[in-house]
Amino acid sequence: MFMGTHLNVSEDALWFDAFNSKWIVPYVTGSLTDDQGARMKEEFLACVRRHLERMPDPDARWGWKIPPSIYLLPFFHGLYPHMKFIHVVRDGRDMAFSDNKNQLRNFGAHVLDHDAQSLLPPVQAGALWNTVNLRAAEYGEGELKQRYLAVIFEELCRDPRPVIERMYRFLGAPEHRSIDRLLSTIEWPSSIGRWRQQDPAVLADVQRVAEPGLKYFGYLEAAERWRQPPRQEPRRWFDFRRFFQE
Repeated sequence: MFMGTHLNVSEDALWFDAFNSKWIVPYVTGSLTDDQGARMKEEFLACVRRHLERMPDPDARWGWKIPPSIYLLPFFHGLYPHMKFIHVVRDGRDMAFSDNKNQLRNFGAHVLDHDAQSLLPPVQAGALWNTVNLRAAEYGEGELKQRYLAVIFEELCRDPRPVIERMYRFLGAPEHRSIDRLLSTIEWPSSIGRWRQQDPAVLADVQRVAEPGLKYFGYLEAAERWRQPPRQEPRRWFDFRRFFQE
């Protein structure tokens, strides 16, 4: 897969960074006019052209990675009806206590309700994690179907080979080419489980607002759950289409 050359240290595709910053809020709030929608499409396709400029084989398959793209999943699907989406999920409690609050700062006020916005930042971050990841899973399972794959980050770090093999099968890639090389790049970050060292009262609030997602992705079950593929049966806690408007 060609994933671009204009990347940061986290291998995020930077051509899409400014696009996401400009268009996510009007898209998720449903405030786009027809003219703005047309301009959004034009600007995205311009980003794609820049992203693919150095692709050595014009017929190769390609993709990109940058976390805020999750907010625009229906938009991308509308442009690429046969796209595949790998949804990487990390424990929402760890995400809530991360120092990186960029998504909360940029999009929280447009996704969370008024009551949630009055909570402590880690609790807001837990609520945002819950909402965004459940909505992405809802859309993936309901609309993309077999072209959607959820990957549990901790499962990947703990036992990477079967997870990588599953991703290769999902993508239709030849498994024998680079799995061993990829295995050597995967480490278990020390930040996994950082939620266990947090203030119990704040953690209880985080777990309360993130409980549906924590249950859905298996985080409230035994730790061994990380070794199993994510559940695929749909669970519907909300009206997904009321959030993403095309």
